[in-house]
Amino acid sequence: MGIRAADNRVASVLAQYRDQLAALYDEGEARAIARAVFQDRMGWDAAELEMRKPEALHESDLLKVYLPLKRLRDGEPMQHVLGKVWFHGLELEVSPDALIPRPETEELVDLIVRRDRTPSSIIDVCTGSGCIALALKHRFPHANALGVDISEAALSLARRNSLKLGLDIRLEKADALAEGFTLPVDADLIISNPPYIPVEEADALEPRVRAREPYIALFAPADDPLAFYRAIGGAALKALAPQGELWFEGHWRYVSEAAALIAELGFQEVILLDDLSGKNRFIHAIKA
Repeated sequence: MGIRAADNRVASVLAQYRDQLAALYDEGEARAIARAVFQDRMGWDAAELEMRKPEALHESDLLKVYLPLKRLRDGEPMQHVLGKVWFHGLELEVSPDALIPRPETEELVDLIVRRDRTPSSIIDVCTGSGCIALALKHRFPHANALGVDISEAALSLARRNSLKLGLDIRLEKADALAEGFTLPVDADLIISNPPYIPVEEADALEPRVRAREPYIALFAPADDPLAFYRAIGGAALKALAPQGELWFEGHWRYVSEAAALIAELGFQEVILLDDLSGKNRFIHAIKA
């Protein structure tokens, strides 16, 4: 493996995480990653990990916490190494087949839940791992939930998550940018976290994101950064029931333009909402 602590003490292993990951992460991030590995592999929370620092690990336990370090050092995202992530209280399987769910997307789910409306029909376009559809199905168990994605591999991942969580959602393959794209009618709630990163920002992304997550889930079309908002917004206008809600996550540089486009399509009460960092991130609109 090319990495080895001076001894079997927990403190020595943590020092290796700090040193071996220094080129990829700052010290705080490396510490958080080490804590996540120990939590996953050993079942120790942060307090127990701190308490056990002087202790020596048995060889079998040492392997448990060392094996992830090589993959992390090689640039694999922590979520892929552990194979899972927590999203809105649900443990989801993740893989390179779909975008790793982000905290901003949890914020989107929070905004929807706090509206205190109970939808009967939910559609999640560009569903990926299924995180949004599953989180909303968990919150609104009597709603019919549908996840749509162009990637069969992503849909397979979402299907596994649905089965493991016991949350019954339908999953369908569809290309939101294809001519004639439509959605089932009379939905109360349509949500999308579409590919929205401008292609010109590719080089600015962290290599582990650019190289390890699917291109089609990250980047908007090079010649039209609003393409997904136009296509999904148009389909949603036809599919939503009166007073139905449309929600988008977007790029801070283009989300205001996307909101204007949604208003031009004929939606009412189109508003922009900030994420926790204070940047415009979300669009909320209502069908008249």
